[in-house]
Amino acid sequence: MAENKDKKKPTAQEIAARKAAKAKAKATEATEDVGGEEAPSQPAPPARLYDHYKSKVVPELMQKLGYTNKNAVPRLEKIVISMGLGKAVTSGEKGKLEQAEKELGIIAGQRPVRCKAKKSVANFKVREGMETGLKVTLRGTRMYEFLDRVISLAIPRVKDFRGLNPNGFDNAGNYNFGFTEQTVFPEIDGASVTFQQGMNITMVTSAHKADEGRELLKQFGFPFRETEAQK
Repeated sequence: MAENKDKKKPTAQEIAARKAAKAKAKATEATEDVGGEEAPSQPAPPARLYDHYKSKVVPELMQKLGYTNKNAVPRLEKIVISMGLGKAVTSGEKGKLEQAEKELGIIAGQRPVRCKAKKSVANFKVREGMETGLKVTLRGTRMYEFLDRVISLAIPRVKDFRGLNPNGFDNAGNYNFGFTEQTVFPEIDGASVTFQQGMNITMVTSAHKADEGRELLKQFGFPFRETEAQK
């Protein structure tokens, strides 16, 4: 009994130190589990095009479009990449769906979602619930990094490229364009490609008009055709 009375209760500082030591030990174990790699000391830098948007695009659009509030300036909200694989699925070549899913994941840096048919179409041998396509939605840093690769790497690799159609905007300022083959992205090894698969890319913006969306993408460096009449 005397020994129990002599023992002192731990102070708040001692309890906090013990908790910190346990948390440090758990963090060390987690680091060892992932292969011994240390956690990054600093967060990843923002995407190059995001800095370009903040520093150059916003002031330029405020001057051209007459905005007084920088938060009202049109911005890029998301990028949607989609692939239609109905022919491959209905012909019984299910391996093409897996291959396209793998390649789209490499291109986007994000696992795609399989899209299912909403209704049956007998003429196309499509049944309701059949997986007929793939889709990826990119936002934030990954969106700007993908856009950077599209402008800097993919578009220059397109054969006989003569500029993007400037009339591909809808009334809400969103832009649609596509590639006829996935090999325009350098991440895809052309020797391992067994079939060519095109894709559609939708740039969803916060613009209210087609002209505003067009001007936004021009500031990012989109190579639009200047000779075609713009609507």
